[in-house]
Amino acid sequence: QVQLVESGGGLVQPGGSLRLSCAASGFAMDYYAIGWFRQAPGKEREEVSCITANRYGFKWYANFVKGRFTISRDNARSTVYLQMNSLKFEDTAVYYCARRGSGSCTGAPDSWGQGTQVTVSS
Repeated sequence: QVQLVESGGGLVQPGGSLRLSCAASGFAMDYYAIGWFRQAPGKEREEVSCITANRYGFKWYANFVKGRFTISRDNARSTVYLQMNSLKFEDTAVYYCARRGSGSCTGAPDSWGQGTQVTVSS
C-alpha cells in the first residue's frame, strides 16, 4: 500500500526556516518523482517543487520559491525533504507531497499525503 506522510510544518516568523519531510512506504521511492504542492485558504493547489527519480537527476522549482526552497531526497530513508528558507507570509498553506506516476516530474500525481500546515506569522 502506497503511503506518504508529511511532517515538519509549524508556526514560523517571516524570514525563518522550516524543513518538511515526506516519508514514503509501500513502493520503491527511488524510481519515482516526488512533488511538493501547497494550498492556501481560498486558493487552488499549486506545485512548489519536484524531484525526479535518481536516474534523471533533475529538480524543478516554481518561480515564487526559487532561491529560497531546496528539495532533496534520501532514498536510503525513503524520504524527500523540502528545506524552506526566507519564509514569507504568502508561504502560509497546507503543504502536501505527492508521488508522480513515473520517474519524471511530468507524470501526473497518483498518491498524496495528508498534508502539513505551515504558518508564517509575526
